[in-house]
Amino acid sequence: MKILVTGATGFLGSQLVKALRLDGYTVIILKRSTSDCSRIQDIMPDLITYDTDRGQWEVPFFELGRIDAIIHTATCYGRNNENNATMVDTNVTFPLKLLDVAMRFDTPVFLNTDTFSSAPVRLSKHLQPYNLTKRQFREWGKSIADTSSLQFINVRLEHLYGPYDNTNKFVSSVIKSCLENQPELRLTEGKQTRDFIYVDDVVSAFRVLLAHAARLPAGFTEYQVGTGTATSIREFVELVHQMTQSSTVLRFGSLAYQDLEIMHSQADIRPLQALGWKHQVKLEDGLRKVMADFN
Repeated sequence: MKILVTGATGFLGSQLVKALRLDGYTVIILKRSTSDCSRIQDIMPDLITYDTDRGQWEVPFFELGRIDAIIHTATCYGRNNENNATMVDTNVTFPLKLLDVAMRFDTPVFLNTDTFSSAPVRLSKHLQPYNLTKRQFREWGKSIADTSSLQFINVRLEHLYGPYDNTNKFVSSVIKSCLENQPELRLTEGKQTRDFIYVDDVVSAFRVLLAHAARLPAGFTEYQVGTGTATSIREFVELVHQMTQSSTVLRFGSLAYQDLEIMHSQADIRPLQALGWKHQVKLEDGLRKVMADFN
């Protein structure tokens, strides 16, 4: 089977393409010519690559014959001060073009990476336009899938974490602050709850969905990916603080909650479990793996 992946140079995408290669799939990736490929450098010779900024995003459909599935993981959060037009182009226009070409070339399956996203620190101010663009594309996918033969599987991730992630994300930034014994870490009260899911477990969920795609309902379906357990931000930060034996002073309550703060987020994993999937990595074990990455 031929699988086309977007976002393959990113945190999740890089882990995903490695797993797909081990599963024996032919993996095609769409990237920019300027993309940092360090996460997948060791398997680049095994991948078929095309550069979207060189006008090659449609070429694999002409050159490689039938593509069996598209897995869309590319995204723009707006954390690097990207403007709204850039976010719309990355999160709506580009994947919508892929949907259109998938329709033309009879690619039967499109797996879309979606998120329950609301960082509990200052970064959350960027996520309102991000959430809007993700919701817009999800609605496009549902509309197209409901009126065509395309199978659109929306994969809604809870709070993804793991080694080699960007250090400006919540889990990595808390670990970094504690390991470096920074003088203080300013936080909200920490009553928000999040479902922290390790990257390997997310990759295994994609593998299960891909393996079962032909037997899943037609049209639009959605699967939530998490552990099914919510942990408060305060409990999470205190766990990291204890595991790192940090001297950093935790200033809970020194930051106000953001407007529209999501106070509770937890996946309903029963539909995934019905397909035989289960998460394997406990929170403390996953955190140890991330901490090892900083050493």
